[in-house]
Amino acid sequence: MDSIVDRATIILADDHPHVATQLRYLLGETFEVVAVVDDGYALVKAAARLRPDMVVTDISMPGMDGIQAAREMRQHQPLLRIVFITVHDDVALARIALEVGHGYVLKASAGEDLVEAVNVVLGGGQFVSASLGPLDSR
Repeated sequence: MDSIVDRATIILADDHPHVATQLRYLLGETFEVVAVVDDGYALVKAAARLRPDMVVTDISMPGMDGIQAAREMRQHQPLLRIVFITVHDDVALARIALEVGHGYVLKASAGEDLVEAVNVVLGGGQFVSASLGPLDSR
């Protein structure tokens, strides 16, 4: 029923090829993954060129990290929706990430959370993996 044209476009950034492949497969079932990059500099360039609906990015990457890349992208594309996917179950880091992005998904929960997070964020909401716990309690 949905044609590929109707699907939201996503750029995925992760510096671990195996993880990127798994995430691309997971996202590709529902969304159009238009690029996969492995560092923040490449992410900023790809977002400027491709103008996706959404960016899903790792935080810890070589060169420019995902949070700095998000800040740069939002300067030029203030409406760009961003979900961070990370191994860091750190509430303080999640708070920093959510100042510039809209979602914080733990890689350990990606199978259960990532597609839902992208849908929530595309709908204008904010998403944080439940396994992280409440952001205001720590």
